[in-house]
Amino acid sequence: MRRIALALMLPLAAIGVLAGCGGSSPSLATTPVVTVSGAFGQAPTIKIPTEKASHSLTVKTLIHGNGSTLTKTQAFVGNYAIYIWSGTSHRLAQSSFTSHQPTLFAGQLLPGLEKALIGQKMGSRVLAVVPPKQAFGTSGNPQAGIKGTDTLVFVVDLIKNFAPNASATGQQVSSGGGSLPKVTKTLVKGSGAAIAKNQTVVVQYVGAIWRSGTVFDASWTRQQPFGFTIAATPSQVIPGWNQGLVGQTVGSRVMLVIPPADGYGKSGNSQAGIKGDDTLVFVVDILGTFS
Repeated sequence: MRRIALALMLPLAAIGVLAGCGGSSPSLATTPVVTVSGAFGQAPTIKIPTEKASHSLTVKTLIHGNGSTLTKTQAFVGNYAIYIWSGTSHRLAQSSFTSHQPTLFAGQLLPGLEKALIGQKMGSRVLAVVPPKQAFGTSGNPQAGIKGTDTLVFVVDLIKNFAPNASATGQQVSSGGGSLPKVTKTLVKGSGAAIAKNQTVVVQYVGAIWRSGTVFDASWTRQQPFGFTIAATPSQVIPGWNQGLVGQTVGSRVMLVIPPADGYGKSGNSQAGIKGDDTLVFVVDILGTFS
């Protein structure tokens, strides 16, 4: 499976190497001051002064939620806006508020963003003004257009958190076995909402090759739920996932048996040991949907 990785912030093996960057304690105020207005769940109005940013990490909880507290080992779904503050100018880099597709934050976060978000409650809106040393360091991130002197401004709405071992919560209706289905079989039936196209879906999964029984990928092993937009254009997952999961309900555990044409096609995936004629078997726990 292709993991989603926003170039600016998230998950991310690529960003994980920065976890050891030096840092400072968050400050409650800074000069110049970034201001934010707007309701939770709606696109924020962010005003950044036309002067140079401070060198300190600034964190402010703009809206205090009353949900569960985010811990360091958890993933969470949230909406976000990111500005790149360069010298006396700034520009919007990314916003899930405008795309209407919340994102799963899983894995290693930027150091400053981790300090800002861990310990916050779901339902909160958080402002984090992150200096270079708490972001990508002096090397910046050229792919994302971030220089080593750029400050990043994040506004994040925390929607729902997930434990590393989160799993299906519905009632078991089958144990699989016997003659396996050609496409889909529900093992645990959840009572949540049905998955619709273009929603953000959060799952746990394990994938195996039918031919050998070899497990080639599993979110359980990483202890990180996986998030993606279902039936997106371009697709973020293999076709069999889009076909097999739409209409399934949150809380379900679903087995997908996917022929080559709906998997990795004739080319297969040599890195995962998948040949062009391999059928794949996935067991997918549906943890949540967001839009």
